[in-house]
Amino acid sequence: MGLLDGIIGGAIGVELATLINGYIEKRGGLQNVLQDFEKSGYGEKVKSWVGTGPNLPISAEQVQQTLGSDRVKELGNKFGIPMDKVSAALAEYLPKVVDKATPEGKLPPQQPH
Repeated sequence: MGLLDGIIGGAIGVELATLINGYIEKRGGLQNVLQDFEKSGYGEKVKSWVGTGPNLPISAEQVQQTLGSDRVKELGNKFGIPMDKVSAALAEYLPKVVDKATPEGKLPPQQPH
């Protein structure tokens, strides 16, 4: 059972990584993603993800509110993930991704298009 758990967990990890990277790319980069959350009133959470301290959590409902149902549905359809799992995955992993992308407590420079 332990071996199967590792294989399944690895497959889900890749799927979720693709989902999160796809979302960030579609929004035009991490800065735009974080601006979306700041505009929705989650600036303190965003600052904690970028900063060097502990990450404040965000709920799947707050992610859904920020992205809107259409965008969540679009991401789910694109990556073959149910809508409720898209919000839950972003709520769980987006703070971690932002934290890893900002090890010095600041956003990386915006990539030119």
